[in-house]
Amino acid sequence: MRKITLHIATSPHVVKGASTETIMKNVIYALLPAAAFGVYAFGISALLVLLTTTISAVAIEHFLCKISKKESTVSDYSAAITGLLLGMCLPPDFPLWMAFMGSAISIGLGKFIFGGLGYNVFNPALVGRAFLQATFPVPITTWYQAFGPDRFYHISSSVLALPFMQPAVDGVSGATPLSAFKFDHVDTQTYDLAMGFINGSIGETGTVFLILGGIYLAWRKMLNWRIPVSIFITVFVFSGAAYLINNTAYPSPVFTLFSGGLMLGAIYMATDMVASPITSMGVWVYGAIIGILVVMIRLWGGLPEGVMYAILLANAISPHIDNLIRPRVYGTTNKLKLS
Repeated sequence: MRKITLHIATSPHVVKGASTETIMKNVIYALLPAAAFGVYAFGISALLVLLTTTISAVAIEHFLCKISKKESTVSDYSAAITGLLLGMCLPPDFPLWMAFMGSAISIGLGKFIFGGLGYNVFNPALVGRAFLQATFPVPITTWYQAFGPDRFYHISSSVLALPFMQPAVDGVSGATPLSAFKFDHVDTQTYDLAMGFINGSIGETGTVFLILGGIYLAWRKMLNWRIPVSIFITVFVFSGAAYLINNTAYPSPVFTLFSGGLMLGAIYMATDMVASPITSMGVWVYGAIIGILVVMIRLWGGLPEGVMYAILLANAISPHIDNLIRPRVYGTTNKLKLS
């Protein structure tokens, strides 16, 4: 008689076959076109920054696993994504030793200290970016001119600056569209914003490629499309209301959507599967909170950009959103019955 084994387990009983490694690789595939456009716009300096953050993030995670006597987790590609996202958040002429420190904080403080992949409270790349913003405010807000004629054979001197030495920026630097509008009220054409003909971080320029990559991930069901859509709708409505009140002091909603790191943050960072809510209504509320915070910081804060802080603050309250917006269990009531 043939022996039959009955496996008893909790739901879900039907799961998708995509592993963590498969999902992470697809995220990298979605990011590569925008990263490549950033290298095209800023040249070899941007390539060195991206390589430094990505390789160092993988190496640091492997090192931390080894010293803690755990199996190395670099094969799941999550460290590579963290490093790539961090690099895309940085200026193209950012010193490499600072970029390395950012990767160390992203992996060590943003991910490993919480227990690794699946346990991080905040998006690890943004943790590293926040550390660099607080520690090196001048280099991280110094922008190299895009599409320079010598960008493919000239490396900015600040990129190769020695550790703990003041980097000297050579060439022509320029303001980002956000800082130009906030401090000088200089507007930027929508076409230039959408096509990436602007100054900014490495990942700000490839807006079209970021959107296409997000559509690809949503189509593969590897990204919760509700989060970026909620962010975009909230940003458009909130900034549009401010624009209608005073169109000289506040930018148009289209400018607000396409400028800065909103596309990169909304599509690839706010959608972090671990640090975002899991309930259907929760993700809409989560996205709306990010959108409101982005507009508030941009319009009335001291900084021209607010995407990083908005996402980190939303990450912090993400579990509470799920607790407050919990679906009613079938056959029960949400009202508390007093005896």
